[in-house]
Amino acid sequence: MTYVYVTGLRQEPDHVLGNFLRMTSLRKTVPDEDNNDKACILMNYSMQPIGLEAYGDGRSPKNGAAPENIELSESNKEDEPLKDDKQPKKAEKKEGADLYFHDGIRRIDYILAYKKGDSEKDVRRAAKRHEFENNLREEGIELEVEDPEPSQDGSADGNTVFVKLHAPWEFLSRQAEVLKVKMPIKENDMEEPISILNCLKKIPSPFDLSEEFIKPEPKYFTAPFVREREDEFVMEDRESFFGMSQRNRMVHEILEKCRYDPDNKTKFGIDHMINNGSYVAAYPLHEGDYKSKHSMLTHGPQNDRHLLYEEWARPGRWYKYQPLDLISDYYGEKIGLYFAWLGFYTQMLTIAAIVGLVVFLYGCISLPFDPVVSELCEAKSWVNYTMCPQCNNRCTYWILESSCFYSQLTYLFDNGATVFFAAFMSLWATMFCEFWKRRQNELDYDWDLFGFEEQEENCRPEFEALAPDKRVNPITKLYEPYVKFYRRFPRFMASVLGIVFMIFLVLAAVVGVIVYRIAIKTAVAASGDAFISSQASIITSITASCISLVVIMVLQNLYDRIATWLTDLELHRTETEYEDSYTFKMYFFAFVNYYSSSFYVAFFKGSFPGNPSEYGKVFGLRQEECDPAGCLQELFVNLAIVMCGKQFFNNFIEIFLPLILNFWRSRTGRKEQKAGKGSYDQWEKDFDRSELGPRGLFKEYLEMAVQFGFVTIFVASFPLAPFFALINNLMEIRLDAYKFVTQLRRPYAARAQDIGAWYAILVSVGNFAVLSNACVIAFTSSFISREVYKYQFDKLEGYVDWTLSSFNTTFFEEGTGPDIDTYPDFADGGLNGTRVELCKYRGFVLGPNPPFDLKLDYWKVFAMRLVLVLVYEHVIFIVKFALEYMVPDMPDFVKNEIKRENYLAQQALEEITRKDMVAKRRSKMPDGEKGASASGYQ
Repeated sequence: MTYVYVTGLRQEPDHVLGNFLRMTSLRKTVPDEDNNDKACILMNYSMQPIGLEAYGDGRSPKNGAAPENIELSESNKEDEPLKDDKQPKKAEKKEGADLYFHDGIRRIDYILAYKKGDSEKDVRRAAKRHEFENNLREEGIELEVEDPEPSQDGSADGNTVFVKLHAPWEFLSRQAEVLKVKMPIKENDMEEPISILNCLKKIPSPFDLSEEFIKPEPKYFTAPFVREREDEFVMEDRESFFGMSQRNRMVHEILEKCRYDPDNKTKFGIDHMINNGSYVAAYPLHEGDYKSKHSMLTHGPQNDRHLLYEEWARPGRWYKYQPLDLISDYYGEKIGLYFAWLGFYTQMLTIAAIVGLVVFLYGCISLPFDPVVSELCEAKSWVNYTMCPQCNNRCTYWILESSCFYSQLTYLFDNGATVFFAAFMSLWATMFCEFWKRRQNELDYDWDLFGFEEQEENCRPEFEALAPDKRVNPITKLYEPYVKFYRRFPRFMASVLGIVFMIFLVLAAVVGVIVYRIAIKTAVAASGDAFISSQASIITSITASCISLVVIMVLQNLYDRIATWLTDLELHRTETEYEDSYTFKMYFFAFVNYYSSSFYVAFFKGSFPGNPSEYGKVFGLRQEECDPAGCLQELFVNLAIVMCGKQFFNNFIEIFLPLILNFWRSRTGRKEQKAGKGSYDQWEKDFDRSELGPRGLFKEYLEMAVQFGFVTIFVASFPLAPFFALINNLMEIRLDAYKFVTQLRRPYAARAQDIGAWYAILVSVGNFAVLSNACVIAFTSSFISREVYKYQFDKLEGYVDWTLSSFNTTFFEEGTGPDIDTYPDFADGGLNGTRVELCKYRGFVLGPNPPFDLKLDYWKVFAMRLVLVLVYEHVIFIVKFALEYMVPDMPDFVKNEIKRENYLAQQALEEITRKDMVAKRRSKMPDGEKGASASGYQ
C-alpha cells in the first residue's frame, strides 16, 4: 500500500506549528484490494492543535501514542495535490501507535484479515470482499488497508492483508440509538442499605483490590441513548463516551448484517465470509502489550490490558478479588458473567471446604476411640477370624487383622459426621444456586443487562449451505433456507443412535475396567509375598482408577468430535439452537463418562457377591467383594484420582497448548522485529494468537459443572472434595485470566443476561445429589448397620463378629476352593499346618452349613436403609424448597434502583412531550412573545 507523505524543509518549531494550523486537509491514497485503482479519501481536520496531542505526551497511557512519521508540508496551499515522493525509510513507531490508523487520530476498532491469492476462487472471494467493504463504508465505517508489501507495515508472512476498521462518532451514535444502548444520565443517588454484610464489606482485607489502580466506578442511572438529547447524558467528550467494548460490539453488529452479494439478500455476515474463506479472521484489538518496561507503581498502567494482567491474571494475585467491572468493560458482559460466576462458586466452596476439613479432622481425632476399628485391628486370632480366600484356587486363607488399614482409612470418611456433611452439602448446593441468582441480578442491573434480548439471529453458514428447502422467515419476511420435518427426523434419529452408541461404549469401558479389577486383584492376592497380597484391595483401586482416568479423558476428547459431527448433522438454523443441542450431548455424555466408575464402586461392587457355596459371577469371573471394612475407601480413592487427575490434565492443556501454538505462530514476526526488518504490530500479534471460538466458554462451564457433580453427588464418601475443588478453582481463575489476557485474541464484547442452560444443569445436579448421597449413606457406608446393631445391643463391641458369616469349607463351590487348604505356618493356637474347617466372610448369611439363606438381621438392615433414603431425601427436599422460597431472587435495593431508574425515564419522557408541546405553541406565537425553555433529565 502506498502512502503520500507531506514533506517540507526543516523549520523552527514555531513555524512548524504555524504551518500545521494553516493546513485544512490531508490527502491519503488507499488502494482498493480488488483492483489497482486508487481511491482518494479526503480527511478534514479541525483547525485546532488537538491533532498534535497524538505526537506528544498529551494522550493518556490508556489510548497509547501516535506515530511520528508524518512531516509537515512546505506549502500552505489548501488544494495543491500532494506528490508521491520517494518512500521514506521505516521509522520506529512509538508505543501504542499500532492501535490507530496512520493518521494517528482514528482508533482501530476492528480488524479483518485475509490471504492473498491468484486462483479463480480467490478472485470470487475478492469480489465478495469488495462488495462487503463497500457496504461497510456506506454504513459509515472507515477502512484502512495494510498490504503485505516489503516496504510497508504488512504481515510477516508477506501474504496476509489486514483491513483496519474505525467507527466514527456519527456511526456510533446512530448504532447506539438503534441498539438502545443504555448510557449514564444521572449519578446514582440511592443510599446503600445498612446491613451486616455491607458493614463487613467496608472492613479492609488482604483480598481487596488496590484502589490506587482499580478505583471504584461511580454508579449511574442509565437510559437508552438518543442523539437529539446528547447533551443530557453524562459525557466528558465524544471520544471516550463509548467504551472500547461498546465500540467493537456495535461494529460487530454491522459486520454480522453487512451483505456481500448484491443479488441475494440472504448472503450476509462476517461469519459467512470467514466460512467461505473470503476472510480468515475478524477480531478487535487488544489495547497494547500486557507488560511494561516500567513499574506500575511508578508509571501506572499503560493500558487496561496491562492493568488486567498486573491486578488479575498475574499468579501473584491468586488471593485477590476479581476486578469484575474492568473484565466486563474489556471483554464484554458474557465473559464477565462467567468469571463472576466462577469467583462466586469459589467463594461458596470456601465454606464447604472448611466444613469438609472439620469433618475430616473429626474422623482423624476420633479414630483411636472407635470400638469397631479397634476390634477389627485386634482380630489376630486364626481360631476366630480366619477369612475365606479372596479368589478361586490360588488365593489362601487370611486373617481379618490385615484389613486394619482399610478400616482406619474408611473411618476417616465414614463416621458420625458423614450424614451431617452430606445433608449440609445438599443444602449448600441449594444456597449456592439461590444466592447466585441474587448476585446475577445485581450484576444484570450494574451492567445494564435487564431486558436484554437477542435480536433475530442470522442463519448459520453451514445451515445456509446445506439446507435443501426454502421458506419465508416470519420475522424478516425474506426467503431463507429451511429443513422440513421429514428431512430433519432421520438426522435427529441418527444423532440419537450416535449418542446411545457412545453411552454403550462408555459402559463397555467400565465393564473392561471391572474385569481388570477382578483379574488384578486375583493376581495380587495370590502373590507369594504376604505384604503385597494384604494390599491387594488398595493396589487394585489405585491402578483401576488411573486406567479409568485415562479411558475417561480419551473418550471425552473422542466424543467431543463425535458430538460436533452429530450436531452438524442435525442442521440447526441458529447458533443458539446449535449450542443448546451441543450442550445437552456433551454434558449427558460427560455425566455418564465421569461418574459411571464411581457409581459402580458405590452401588454395585460387592452388592451381589453370593457366598462361598455359590459366588456371584461377571462374564464367568467371580465378582469382586468389598473388604470387611466396606467399599467406601475404594470409592474415595476412585473419586480422588479421577477428580484431581481430570483437573490437573485440563489445566495443563488449557494453558500450555495455546502457549506453544502462539510461540510457533509468532516466531517469524518476532524474528523480523528483532532483526530490524519491520515492526510487529498489534494487529499481527493478535492474529498470531489463538481464537476463543464461538463456543469458547463451553468447555470452561463444562469443566466446572463436572466438578460441581463430584463436589455434591459423592460428597458423603469424599468430604475433602470441596477442599480440592477450592484449590483447583483458585488456580483455574488465574489460569483462565492469564489465558484470556496473554494467549487469546480479544473476543468481541458479547452480551448475556445469565449463564444460560448451565444454571438449570447445576440445579438438577444439586437435586440428584440429595438422592445419591442418601443412597451412599444407606447402602455404601456402614452407618445404618452400626445404628441397627447399637439399637439392638446398646453397644458397638461385637459389631465386627455380627457382620461376618461362617462357612464350612467342605461346601466350597466346585473348582473355587483354595489349592492350599491348611493354616499357614505362622498361625497361632497350634493350628499351623492343619486343615481349615471354618472360614468367615462379610455378609448376613446363615451357616456354616446349608441352607445358606439370609439372616433376619439382613432384612432389618435393608429396611432401615430404605427408611433412611425416604426420610433423608424428603426432609432435605422440604428444607431446600423452603430455602428457595425464603431467599428472594432479587435484593430489595436492586428493586428500588430499578424503580428509581424507571421513574427518571418516565420523567424524561414527560419532559420530551412537554418540550414538543411548548415548541409547537411557540411556533404559532409572535416572535416577541416567545420564551426560552430548556429542560432535561431531572
